[in-house]
Amino acid sequence: MNQIRSVCVYCGSSAGRDPHYVESGRQLGRDMAEAGMRLVYGGGTRGIMGAVSDGVVAAGGQVTGIIPRFLIDMEATERELDRLDELVVTEDMHERKHLMFQRSDAFVALPGGIGTLEELVEIMTWSQLGRHAKPIVIANVGGFWDPLARLFDHMRDEGFIHSAHQVQPIVIDDVADIVPRLSAIAVPEADEGRAEIIERL
Repeated sequence: MNQIRSVCVYCGSSAGRDPHYVESGRQLGRDMAEAGMRLVYGGGTRGIMGAVSDGVVAAGGQVTGIIPRFLIDMEATERELDRLDELVVTEDMHERKHLMFQRSDAFVALPGGIGTLEELVEIMTWSQLGRHAKPIVIANVGGFWDPLARLFDHMRDEGFIHSAHQVQPIVIDDVADIVPRLSAIAVPEADEGRAEIIERL
C-alpha cells in the first residue's frame, strides 16, 4: 500500500460568485504542497483552477497541467503556463481525462460548472463499474454540492443506482480537512484501473 502522492482536482475555470470558492481552491493548493502532494489538473490559469495552482506554486509544490490544445487560449495563457512543472498538451478532451486519471492517486471536486460535474460523475461511474478504487472527495464548499447529493438520493430512491456500495465519495465541507483525510488513506500499488476498459469509456 502507498500513500497518496498526486491528487487530481476538478474545478471551475471561472471564479464563481462567492469569493470563498477561490479562497478554498487556493487553500487546498497550499495544503497539498505542504503535504508533498502533486497537483494534477486541467491546466487552466483562471478562476478556481488558477487559484488551486497558485496555491501549490506559492507553497513550493509541484503541478502537472493537462490541457487540450484548443482550450489553451480560453482557459490559460502561454506565459502563465510556463510556471508549471509539467505541461501536457493533448489533442482532445478524452485524452486529457484519461491522462488525468492515470497520473492521479485520488480525486477532489471543488465547485465548478458543467465540465466539473461531468468529470466528477464520470470518475464516479468508473468506480461504480469497478474499474478503480481511488478515493473521490467532494469538497462541499458552502453547500455547493447539496443539490447533487439530493439528486443522487432521488436516483437511488427511484431504483436507478444499484451499486452505491461501489462508489462512496467522501463529502467534506471544510476544505482544510481534505488533505489530512487523504493523508490517512493508503492506496493499492499501481492502481491504474482496468486501463484497457477505461480507454474505451
